Amino acid sequence: MKPHAEAILSARGIVNRFGKQQVHDHVSFDIMRGEILGIAGGSGSGKSVLLKTLVGLRRPDAGTVTLNGKAIEAVAPADRASQIGVLFQQGALFSSLSVAQNIMLPIREYTRLSPPEQEMIAAMKLELAGMSADSGVKFPSELSGGMVKRAAFARALALDPQILFLDEPTSDLDPLTASGIDAMIGKLNQSLGVTVVIVTHDLTTLFDHSRYAGAASALRSAMDSRVPPRTAGAGGDGSEEAKPWKRISAISSKACSSSAFPSVPRSSQFGS
Repeated sequence: MKPHAEAILSARGIVNRFGKQQVHDHVSFDIMRGEILGIAGGSGSGKSVLLKTLVGLRRPDAGTVTLNGKAIEAVAPADRASQIGVLFQQGALFSSLSVAQNIMLPIREYTRLSPPEQEMIAAMKLELAGMSADSGVKFPSELSGGMVKRAAFARALALDPQILFLDEPTSDLDPLTASGIDAMIGKLNQSLGVTVVIVTHDLTTLFDHSRYAGAASALRSAMDSRVPPRTAGAGGDGSEEAKPWKRISAISSKACSSSAFPSVPRSSQFGS
């Protein structure tokens, strides 16, 4: 019998507000060790705000986040960096640093490894992200969009984190490049056992990793966070502006049946 999966990170009663606008209304869920969890929602629905809250970059207005049973704000920066890796939306690479230097930055900040050891680890992480070690000498401006994502992946993996947060990992990429990123995410999860949280509005990515085909019964978590009606232009005419208009849902790979509807390959976006 398999042991029960344990939660690596838990959110309880998360509330985030910007002025009078409440973005998250008592959101609670668990991220189980070794799973791939997709957080989906439209643009502006608060996905990135939720991600920043989960990794400790934003303190919520109410609620708690725990990492391995410990409050996220009580985890020392070095411990947090060694347990959590983050891929930001646009890669967030430092333009003045080479790819290798970007990857070595957290290693230099949080470890006492020698420069040669840091360089060796950077080369290993590049290979893991599907890039050659030679690409480490390039600067972000010399990389394609897909390579920027891969380089940012390599940096997120620099300290061998237990959990990866990926903010729109396939946004602004062509279908073939996005498929390569999707394959890399699956490989990291399966070969290294890394827990992965994907924040995205890309349904193909959710299909690929969560085997999700829109069946409500396949949802493990009940995140159903709604943004209140906009005040500007909202009226009683039943217009879009007058209604709750955003939604976030969480889809777990471990809760979805493998017999769900087959996903639509990205190649079909090219047409036949």
